[in-house]
Amino acid sequence: MNEARLQDVAMLYWLWAIPALAAVYVYAAWRRRLSLERFAEAHLLASINPWTSQGRRRIKAVLVLGAFAFLVIALARPAWNPIPQTVRRQGRDVVFLLDVSRSMLAEDLAPNRLERAKLAIVDAVDRLQGDRVALVAFAGTAVVKCPLTLDYGFFRLALDDILPESVSRGGTMIGDAIRKTMDDVLKSQDAQFQDIVLITDGEDQESFAVEASRAAGARGIRLIAIGLGDENEGRRIPVTNERGERTFLTYQGQEVWSKLNADTLRSMVNATPGGRYLNVATGAIDLGDVYTKLIASAERRELEEQTTERYEEKFQVFLAVAFLLLCAEMVVRERRAAPADARD
Repeated sequence: MNEARLQDVAMLYWLWAIPALAAVYVYAAWRRRLSLERFAEAHLLASINPWTSQGRRRIKAVLVLGAFAFLVIALARPAWNPIPQTVRRQGRDVVFLLDVSRSMLAEDLAPNRLERAKLAIVDAVDRLQGDRVALVAFAGTAVVKCPLTLDYGFFRLALDDILPESVSRGGTMIGDAIRKTMDDVLKSQDAQFQDIVLITDGEDQESFAVEASRAAGARGIRLIAIGLGDENEGRRIPVTNERGERTFLTYQGQEVWSKLNADTLRSMVNATPGGRYLNVATGAIDLGDVYTKLIASAERRELEEQTTERYEEKFQVFLAVAFLLLCAEMVVRERRAAPADARD
């Protein structure tokens, strides 16, 4: 037999139950003997029930304990005979570029634009098919919160921690965020297999967002823009004052109303080959479905080739032994067959 291994070693902790089961058998035998001694002296027990075999009871107990041991080993999934297997992985690089400016706290989507965006990103990550993902948060500046990775659990942790305070400077500089993404996250040689998913309300403070999108398109990077917010009337931006009271953001004595700037986002995606703009506004969005239709179906590159060893699982052998031991336990009787003259 070649190298063997256990696929779920933690199951072996159940072997500690065997001494406990053995103690139960010993206790049961002791209680049984005490009960019998209430009716007769110890030296008379053999003559009262001469065909009961203590040895057979011990054999039955050993068979049950052995069956339990083999069952635990089967649950640990023993395997051997490793077989080399080559795995080729394909995928794209997807960067979620998330606006965390204060305007994303507007509540024209429940509970607010930012939280709705985070939920949509989680839906997309749940459907990823081997793509690397990254997360960049931006407001007045951009911060890489998660570099390109296949560790979706780490990505989700980074996403959970996203707040408006995740970026030190306020405002909204979409163009700077795209340039930051191209410089620090995406590699130019793989640009034809890269997507930037921009989620924002479109408000921009003269960061030359269209020019940044055009530069991304020139490298072959595709831009998918998701527009959130009321495009007509807009909504106020809730804030909490020093006394913990809920108020609304003001500027020069006037309440600030945030609207979706769809025109800027449309101009940005038109500057990138294959770019798409999805005008969610105050409606619902299934970003998982967007991923399936626009990203998962796009051309994918060979990311890596790995040779791994796949072990043949042999837990069935140990299950069979456990079953046979239990069958044997049922066949063995505690009482010996009585002699013919005794039966008469």
